[in-house]
Amino acid sequence: MTAFAEGRSDPTVQPVPASVVEQVDAADSTLHNPKRAVISLGSNLGNRLETLQGAVDALEDTPGVRVKAVSPVYETEPWGVRADSQPSYFNAVVVLRTTLPPTSLLERAHAVEEAFHRVRDERWGPRTIDVDIVAYADVVSDDPTLTLPHPRAHERAFVLAPWHDVEPEAELPGRGAVAQLLAAVTRDGVAARADLELQLPE
Repeated sequence: MTAFAEGRSDPTVQPVPASVVEQVDAADSTLHNPKRAVISLGSNLGNRLETLQGAVDALEDTPGVRVKAVSPVYETEPWGVRADSQPSYFNAVVVLRTTLPPTSLLERAHAVEEAFHRVRDERWGPRTIDVDIVAYADVVSDDPTLTLPHPRAHERAFVLAPWHDVEPEAELPGRGAVAQLLAAVTRDGVAARADLELQLPE
């Protein structure tokens, strides 16, 4: 059961006028210029699997967003700190089709983090949830608010491995094929968890 399936409403969802919902749904159903986006999820505090599923569900509940694929779950040693200093992470990648512009998708990602009480006290610190935009269409941008693609995605097996699982032919804009990038990085400390599964929202 997800965090949002226990009788509580999603605290990140604000009321949206019916006319806007209709416009968004029409755009989705007719594929009127939707963009593909890749989101990386990570959690190493609390019920990690439930939190990841809750984040997937919250993204799907966003007007203008449709979750098209959810990767297998990987367990990963903490990045940038001693392996024994924090709990291990559960990581996954979500592929979306969205009519939202990148900045609006970023706002939603931050809202999902806040809903799960993400705290940004320290870099590389433990967190209930990390929601990062890895790529958005073919956009390459060095905007400091949202750098696209994610500036470190090409060197992180915990992003590349699950992404490759769901999109073997994917390319990271400006960096090349995900398969080649994955072959060039170490997978040490990054292991698939075949016993765990995230559900694609219906």
